[in-house]
Amino acid sequence: MSNKVTPAAQPASFEEAMAELEQLVAQMEAGELPLEASVAAYKRGSELVKFCAGQLDKVDSQVKVLEGEMLKPFASDSAVEADE
Repeated sequence: MSNKVTPAAQPASFEEAMAELEQLVAQMEAGELPLEASVAAYKRGSELVKFCAGQLDKVDSQVKVLEGEMLKPFASDSAVEADE
């Protein structure tokens, strides 16, 4: 039997990755994980952050294409009222 650690599967979605990341953070903040488990949780969390960042970059690119590279800053209703 091998002692090799198999890499965790890539999340199916952004939401799944965020849920797993939140769970890891809660476990680490509780401070009850042994050192090796903490290191493994940190490594997995880093992988999840990279996955989420990649997903956000893809969506950003899609929005830019849909908006014709004409993205405008978001103005809330209160900002519009202040200008009047």
